[in-house]
Amino acid sequence: MRHNFDDCLALVLRAEGGFCDHAADPGGATNMGITRATLAGVRGHAVSKADVRALTPEEVASIYRKVYWKAVRGDEMPCGVDAVMFDHAVNSGPKAAIRTLQGALGFKQDGVLSRRCVGAALGSDHVALVRSLCTSRMNFLKRLSTWLVFRRGWTARMETLEQAALAMCARASKVAPASARNPSRASAQTKE
Repeated sequence: MRHNFDDCLALVLRAEGGFCDHAADPGGATNMGITRATLAGVRGHAVSKADVRALTPEEVASIYRKVYWKAVRGDEMPCGVDAVMFDHAVNSGPKAAIRTLQGALGFKQDGVLSRRCVGAALGSDHVALVRSLCTSRMNFLKRLSTWLVFRRGWTARMETLEQAALAMCARASKVAPASARNPSRASAQTKE
């Protein structure tokens, strides 16, 4: 399977931008999407806004791979689905991303990504799954108390993400051997 981390990371970094400390953002000070809490968790001690501001792209990439990409098993996900899962994990936490995937595939939404759920994602119609995940996430974002403050940015982010993820699906289907393609639809049955 093609590992898509670099392309997915580039999407997240474009959406996140640089240092920001917006008063309405519950995450507080962030740089390239990394919050003080996340940085403190990775480093194992309290950090300052200055520490967040001083983050390097190399450390950010390492944090994203370790904390978010691995949590949603990005290397095992279909191209395109990995981008949506990763971006969701960055924005709302890995468990939220996993629960959304589980719901789309008809699994129990416990936030624990099982091998069976990964297999169902691989065997799904990847285009339909990307669209389902993006729709569910937009619906979630619209229910947040900060929707009115961030709606334009979140809407643009989701539109860009969905278009990029669908393009990844299309590229992957062109390079996958015919025996590896599975046109079945994402299941709506409960599997766990």
